[in-house]
Amino acid sequence: MNDRVLLIGSDGMLGRAWASMLRLASVDFDAPTLEEFDLTNADSIDAGITDRHGRVINCAGYTDVDGAEGDESRALAVNATGVGRLADACRRVGATVVHYSTDYVFDGSATTPYATDHARSPLGAYGRTKAAGEEAIERSRCDHLIVRTSWMYAPWGNNFVRTIARLARERDTLRVVIDQRGRPCSAEHLARTTLALLNAGQRGIRHASDGGECTWHEFAVEIARLTAPDCHIEPCSAAEFPRPAPRPAYSVLDLGETESVVGPMIHWRSNLSSVVQRLEQE
Repeated sequence: MNDRVLLIGSDGMLGRAWASMLRLASVDFDAPTLEEFDLTNADSIDAGITDRHGRVINCAGYTDVDGAEGDESRALAVNATGVGRLADACRRVGATVVHYSTDYVFDGSATTPYATDHARSPLGAYGRTKAAGEEAIERSRCDHLIVRTSWMYAPWGNNFVRTIARLARERDTLRVVIDQRGRPCSAEHLARTTLALLNAGQRGIRHASDGGECTWHEFAVEIARLTAPDCHIEPCSAAEFPRPAPRPAYSVLDLGETESVVGPMIHWRSNLSSVVQRLEQE
């Protein structure tokens, strides 16, 4: 076995960040397309993971939070059943799997940051499928690093930062919820932090995000300040914008274990400023 990387989901928001980082580091990696590597197809998984791969980075997943409420079986097939098969295949060939999970595995009732060993208690279908994926990896007993994150954004892809930047340029006023609090996370920062954890020999579950915390409203105010300062961001409650899936009111992840290994996380305002300067236009 060598240390060639298999990057799954390379065309997604986080996958693009990983691919760019690996290229800059001159690391050999394979990046199969969805057609070539399908988490809902056992044969595809078994054929795609070979003893050439020392590390398997899974950036793929079913991420439609509201869609999962109406199609939990599809979300489960990708986020749990497929992930379990992936973990089993990695164990067979001796590869380390890196997998991403979410703040949605918690119910949001806490008032202090969630530790990595806090009991899983998801509110909705998406969170349930991601929690099941974590459990499947643990049951497989493969060598693994599960990284939970939250509120991810990048210069590309479908994310809150690009959406607010576009809407702020188009409108005089926006309304954004003020009663949900968490930690934003730059996808590029997340990829770098994950690699640092991996290279430091970290295993099990770790949390990674930007430093600091905020409400969605505070996040949007800063995005507008950087992109369209004439747009006024008004606060509103989550109840005023009901969605199919429940959202945790408080989803701040405890970064202590991660920061003890790789140092303090860069504050979200700094990471956001860097991303905003490079936003791809929709």
